[in-house]
Amino acid sequence: MHSPAMDRYARDAAIVVGGAAAILLQVADPVVARGVAEHSAFRDDPVRRLRHTLTFVYGVLAGDERQRARVAAVTDRAHEGVPGARDVDRQLWVAATLYEVGRSVQERLRGPLPADLDAEGLAASADLATVLQVPADRWPADRTAFDAYWRDAAAALEVGDDARSIARDLLHPRHMAWWARAAMPLVRAITPTLLPASITAAYGFAPGRARIAWGVLRMLVRLTPYRLRSLPARRLLASL
Repeated sequence: MHSPAMDRYARDAAIVVGGAAAILLQVADPVVARGVAEHSAFRDDPVRRLRHTLTFVYGVLAGDERQRARVAAVTDRAHEGVPGARDVDRQLWVAATLYEVGRSVQERLRGPLPADLDAEGLAASADLATVLQVPADRWPADRTAFDAYWRDAAAALEVGDDARSIARDLLHPRHMAWWARAAMPLVRAITPTLLPASITAAYGFAPGRARIAWGVLRMLVRLTPYRLRSLPARRLLASL
């Protein structure tokens, strides 16, 4: 059972803006990138993976027992026959990107998280890994352990052609609803700032107007009532 502060944190749509960064970090692992490139309809519908990623995060962190079980079952089926999809190290990395990017987005929008909420968020995010069939003892026990894991795992990444192709399809989609397309300039501006510098360079991202984009997002968060910011979570949870 999460605290009210953690439940509010988990349901906030602010994490949506970090979705592209999380995906690009995941596919910076060549095995993950190959699985996405060869076993998904990413090129035709890149937003679909983002939607599935958000459904997974909301289902695990904010869903009830039935919704979490549903997310786990759907995820298991999606991974059947995909090389590397059941590899513990890869799945641990996927879960870690979801936690780290979500935390980074919240801190950029609102400042440092309270220590108790940060600790609860890290502990709760262990469920992201265990639903992906990562043994519970593989999830870092505290912030120091997580930071050490993140540093080492990020240093071992290798952005290849599959990952660069996925990045182009994700950040410059050919098919997208008008309202989502309107948000893409902001997403393209902030996504490189959520990646380690070495990964930003490996993707070939040029400096953009990230400072302006983050300022716009902070203003939107301040002006948007929480009931609207939690609407994506409610809708995606209702779909489970």
